[in-house]
Order: sequence, then structure tokens, then C-alpha cells
Amino acid sequence: MADKAEKTVTLTAADGTTVQFIDKIIGAGGMKDVYFSPDKSYAVAFYRNLEGKDKTLAKSRLEDIVGKYRESIFDQPGGQYWERLFCWPTRIVEWEGKLGFTMPVYPEQFFFKDGMFKGKEKEGKWFASAKLRNRFLTPEQKGTWLSSFHVCLQIARAIRRLHAAGLAHSDLSYKNILVDPDTGTAIFANIIDCDGLVVPGKYPPDVIGTQDFIAPEVLQTKPLPMGDPAKKLPSILTDRHALAVLIYMYLLNRHPLRGGKVHDLDPGRDEELSMGEKALFIEHPTDRSNRPKLSALEPSELPQGDVDKLPYTICGPYLKELFDRAFIDGLHDPAKRPTAAEWETALVKTADLMQPCQNTSGCEARWFVFDNSRKPRCPWCGTEYHGQLPVLNLYFSPSHGKFVPESYRLMVYDK
Repeated sequence: MADKAEKTVTLTAADGTTVQFIDKIIGAGGMKDVYFSPDKSYAVAFYRNLEGKDKTLAKSRLEDIVGKYRESIFDQPGGQYWERLFCWPTRIVEWEGKLGFTMPVYPEQFFFKDGMFKGKEKEGKWFASAKLRNRFLTPEQKGTWLSSFHVCLQIARAIRRLHAAGLAHSDLSYKNILVDPDTGTAIFANIIDCDGLVVPGKYPPDVIGTQDFIAPEVLQTKPLPMGDPAKKLPSILTDRHALAVLIYMYLLNRHPLRGGKVHDLDPGRDEELSMGEKALFIEHPTDRSNRPKLSALEPSELPQGDVDKLPYTICGPYLKELFDRAFIDGLHDPAKRPTAAEWETALVKTADLMQPCQNTSGCEARWFVFDNSRKPRCPWCGTEYHGQLPVLNLYFSPSHGKFVPESYRLMVYDK
């Protein structure tokens, strides 16, 4: 319960229901202040410095988000599943001239239970960066490589559903996602983003994105004025770039574009070029000029930063193909980027190729992708697999007596 000295504010939401919150800011982002309800069952966020046309547009957007878009996603058969993946605004409120909305409170599993971050949110960056993982997280907090696949699968599935509704996230990054690798679940942390979804042709983006996840074409055309037909803004196509970066980072703990190549001696200009106009995949098969220099990496960035020891091909053939399309073919040609649905399918098929590492006490990853060899070896710890390797090749029958490969394999193991 709230402290007696703290004021409880009672409001009537736009839908006629009662909303209460404690008049004490418990979190603040770039645009909003956040408050808890008295029983902490939900939170209330209010925009700061939002007036005139900006406020009118934000309210219209929120009305669609808590109305027709919420209904089309959550009020359908299976809607409860999506409630686990999104922290979606539920009601619109106004207080002292400020526009706001209510939203669910994050489940307990998305907060660190112990260690140096006890009580803090499990923001995705702690699990995507080798430096942060290796320096600050315990093996138990990191989860396994299989649980990382499950996290990526749920993120891809959520973005697929968002895009199917005609919406773009516009600021997809590890800062806007909470994850729980212990169980392999993921949820979107929408204190700063789900109220700003992009509706093409109706609601433009509030921001261009978060550093490391902004699509090259957006950075390249950033200096152009609004209204210039050549200027690129966040959209479903830029979401696809951010999603590919997220999956690559969660599985390999390094950024796909941050390598050893320097484009300009000015750090700011070099950042613009390396992430924008001159962006180049660090594992490009024919242009090795941006491969990470091991001598420049910190010990905490290894072994994940060593692309020779842990190349992206360890993620298996299905994901390798999509990484090629995302960071080679589609890096500067957005139309060629894989869709969220394609990532979802590839992650499911790859998860079915996973096998447990037999180094149960010394391998942190504990799982790896079967490489179709007679003597598979865990790429993380080097342990060779001993024993039988049953693999099921799946076929379908288009007509009686005829069987065609589905390009789908399933590992069988006893664990």
C-alpha cells in the first residue's frame, strides 16, 4: 500500500473507468513520467511538454492503439498469448492538462532477483553484449544458448504480429525489450515506445530509433529536412533491419556492423558512415575490411568477438541465409530484408536442430546447432559429441506414393 503521506490521484479514463495512481514519479523517459497505481497492478504514464497539434496527434494515435489495434490483436482467439509479449497501453487519461495512458506492470520474472542488479529490470542489453554479459552476469542469469533462441523466437513472433496489423514499432532495440533467459521468454518494455507505434500514412514516428538499431538509409538521410521525398523514416522495412540486428546480437553477443574499419577520423562522422552510408557486415564473405581486430578487443569481449572462432554460421543454415539477406543483400536495399515471419520460421527450424553439449559442467552455452557432420563439436567449448545422432528428415506427400523433402530436420536426443 502507498505511504500515508503520498497523495492518491483519482481520474476517470476516456472509457469511463476509474484510474488511480500515487503522485510520485517512479520512472522517467525522454518524453514521459511514470507513476504506480496504489496496489501496483498497473502504471500510468503522462507526456511532458506535449501541446497543440502534437498533443492532438498523440491522443488520436493512442485512441487507435487502445481501441481498434488493441481489439484486432488482443480481443481475438489466442489474444492472451500476445498479452504475454506486449506491454500495451490500455486506457487514456488526462491530468492537469497532460495526456497519459495506463499500462500493465512488468511481471516479477523480468527483474533481477539477486546479484549486483537486484531489483533492476532485465533490459535486453545485458544479454546482447558480450562485454556486459561476461563482466556482470552470473551463469544462471545468462541462461543457455537454447533459451536465447527462444527469446529471439518470441521477439520475432511479436514483431510479425505487429506488422500483420499494419503497424511499425519504429524504435525496436534491446533497450525496449525485457527478457528472461532463465525461462526463454521475452516481453516488450513499452514505457517509452508502444504508445508511439507508426501507422503508415497516418501516424509518423516520434523518433528515428536507438543507436545501433537505426537502419542505414535512415541515418544516411537524417540531415534532409522533413518533407523531402528522399528522406527515409522508420517503417516496417526499418523494423526488419532492427530485428535482424537484435537476433544476431542475442545469439552471438556482438554487433553485425561494428568492426575494425575506420571511415573518418572524426568519431561522429565515422559513426554516421559506419552505421549508415558505408555500413558493412563484419562477416562479409568477400569484403573482409570490416572484420573485428582482435588486438582492439577487450578480454571481456571474447570469445564472442572473435568471428573466426565463433562465426555466424554456427547458428545453422536457416539463420545463415537470413543473416546474409539482412546484412549483405538487404543492408542497403530494404526490400530484400527478411520479414519477421521468415525469422520466426527459421528460428523454429533451427531450434529443432539444437543438441545438448555433453560438457555439462564446463560449457556455458550448453547447447549447439547440429552441423550435419559425423562428429559434431560444440563451437563454444570444443567438446566433440560422442554417441548416436538420430536425425529425422521430414517429407510431405503431394500425391499418393510420392514424397518430397520439406527441407526440415529434427534432432532426437535424450536429456
